[in-house]
Amino acid sequence: MRVQVETFVDEGGVEKLRRFYLNGRQVEVVENLDQWHGADYRYFKVRGSEGDVYILYLDALRSQWALTMYQRSQLPDSRDAM
Repeated sequence: MRVQVETFVDEGGVEKLRRFYLNGRQVEVVENLDQWHGADYRYFKVRGSEGDVYILYLDALRSQWALTMYQRSQLPDSRDAM
């Protein structure tokens, strides 16, 4: 699944994800959990504002992003508490 991604560079010079768009839905990144790199690719593991975890892949040669993993939050839904 292709996505649009907005990044920023932190004080240490490391590129991190700020937000991304998935099927027209904006996901704010609240935590950059991990990242790993190869010669022509990069992976970013992040937590979205809803608590879900995503792994996004950047094909550096094509400058294309893709979603490679999604894990729904284990936090109770506020609707369930009613």
